[in-house]
Amino acid sequence: MKYQQLTEQEILKLESQGCSAENWGDVLITSKTALNNIRHVHFSGKNKIGEISGENRSYGNVIRPNGISYAHLHNCKIGDRPFIKNIKNYIANYVVGDDVVIENIDIMATEGESCFGNGVIVECINEGGGRAFPIFDYLSAQMAYILSMYRHRTQMIEYLTSMISAHAHSIKSDQGTVGDHVVICNVRKLKNVCIGEYARIDGASSLENGSINSYKEAPIYIGNEVMAKDFIISSDSLVDNATLISKCFVGQGCVLDKHYSAENSVFFANSQGFNGEASAIFAGPFTVTHHKSTLLIAGMFSFMNAGSGSNQSNHMYKLGPIHQGILERGAKTTSNSYLLWPAKVGAFTLVMGRHYHNTDSSDLPFSYLIENNDESVLAPGVNLRSVGTVRDAQKWPKRDRRHENYRNDCINFNLLSPFTINKMYEGLQILKELERVSGHNVDEYTYQGLKIRRPALLRGMELYRVGIYKFLGNSLISRIYQKEINSTKDLQKVLKPDEPLGKGKWVDVGGLICPLEVLDQLLDDIENDKIPCLNSLQEYFANIHSKYYEMEWTWVADLFEKLEGRKVESLTPEDFIKLVEYWKESVVGLDKTLYDDAKKEFSLSTQVGFGVDGDEEERRLDFESVRGDFDTNSNVQEILEHIKRKTHLGNRVIDQMKELIEKESK
Repeated sequence: MKYQQLTEQEILKLESQGCSAENWGDVLITSKTALNNIRHVHFSGKNKIGEISGENRSYGNVIRPNGISYAHLHNCKIGDRPFIKNIKNYIANYVVGDDVVIENIDIMATEGESCFGNGVIVECINEGGGRAFPIFDYLSAQMAYILSMYRHRTQMIEYLTSMISAHAHSIKSDQGTVGDHVVICNVRKLKNVCIGEYARIDGASSLENGSINSYKEAPIYIGNEVMAKDFIISSDSLVDNATLISKCFVGQGCVLDKHYSAENSVFFANSQGFNGEASAIFAGPFTVTHHKSTLLIAGMFSFMNAGSGSNQSNHMYKLGPIHQGILERGAKTTSNSYLLWPAKVGAFTLVMGRHYHNTDSSDLPFSYLIENNDESVLAPGVNLRSVGTVRDAQKWPKRDRRHENYRNDCINFNLLSPFTINKMYEGLQILKELERVSGHNVDEYTYQGLKIRRPALLRGMELYRVGIYKFLGNSLISRIYQKEINSTKDLQKVLKPDEPLGKGKWVDVGGLICPLEVLDQLLDDIENDKIPCLNSLQEYFANIHSKYYEMEWTWVADLFEKLEGRKVESLTPEDFIKLVEYWKESVVGLDKTLYDDAKKEFSLSTQVGFGVDGDEEERRLDFESVRGDFDTNSNVQEILEHIKRKTHLGNRVIDQMKELIEKESK
């Protein structure tokens, strides 16, 4: 854009419109700058003003001509078609994009060189700072996981932090930026903040030292009375209604609202915080807390829903707050639950009551952790038969708020995976060993400070077996589905793993499920300087994510050999039929328990409070009008449809194997 100095006549015109300048020679305009629309503006430092033309449409369908009025601009470059009005103090050291609205603000300024939140050290998980790491614009849950949880890999940590430092240095500037089509209204203080395109900031109280990484397809909204300091907010996110954040990273698609308060915390894809408080937490994807009395502190969570009044304590220390806790993916807490840190809760476990002893149920997933007379009682595996668990797994991908082009976090939504199935397998061995050591005639077993009653132990072993074989069958059928198989040799060739990686332990890396050996190789590559930049690291994670099913099959083949004592590629069609028959029993049996669990939601006892002034029939009718009929409920229908689909699929595979047997017998 070609800028030019003001003529003497133009200066006189601006002065007649209430404008002034410390030096008119430092004010540059274009040939399309309509001076009629610049009124009561004071210029200091060097300023450039783009085209002023057209109009903007505001809330209530109010149309106003673009221009600059009642403002003080200091060292600013203003893009085309601005609407800037009623700046109480000044706008200083900013590059403002096109079609921007800035109205009714106190101050907007950049002072000195700033990295705009990049490089801020966040002390998450452990308040003592032992897991602290720097945040930056494109931080993913996977990067944050290795930065926080692999502190013992000191060289790797040094390399990664130096990469982040280089990124922060590359964007360091003494000028802030405001992207195109940004709206900033009724804001008191905005200092050292970079704002991406199409962001809307309406009524915020104070924003300091941060980046708002908004895009046209994935805009950010920051609303009323928000206070944020030392922060980064990512695309598709919303922060509103007196939320307070300090030293926080807010990932893509997140919502922090209704007076939420957070410090030294990181929130990743689609996490939500309402009303309550977070201190030093790693909120992995889909961490949700909605209640005013809920505190999440010094812990790692993901796919988690915190009940009202949930609390954790890390104050059992004498030399500072070092205790921390982990709720593995899918864990939930009920109202008024309490956990004493340090603790580790297994995947998809429901925590009820108050637990005053340090617990570790990580190898017994899908459990209920219940308080009884100040003791922690575990019911292994029972969450496998909860319809709520299945509903959660179905809703997460549907509730992904992120635009498809802006997804930094690699997320595996699978309920059953090598991560959870391996834990079931280990859990099954633990339960068998407890029974072997303590005998069959005891009423209660003890494991890691947890009490397990005998009926719960027996039920847990059966549920884990069913879950394992359900996953195994799913994988076997998926492996041969739509493959051309004309002989036993073809079948065995298809079943043989192609991918060498995948055996052994699998881990959940902030939502990415992968073999531990693959993660270890990545860490080695970082230490050996084979990952040149942060973009390469993100591509590495994406590549691991894309190879999930190939590596999963390698793990399944290894599990099959452990369970059956033979290689999966040795299966004959007859063997395959037996396995699919057992798989059908497992799937249908588990689905029937889900169906029975769903039916409880429609029992007479759940209808209390309905039909408030009527008889039992009116209660039923009122309940159905509000809650719906059991037989037409979408979740119930999905269970029945799932039974039908899986039965049909199993029968098709069995028929395919029978045809193969018949063909080879001729």
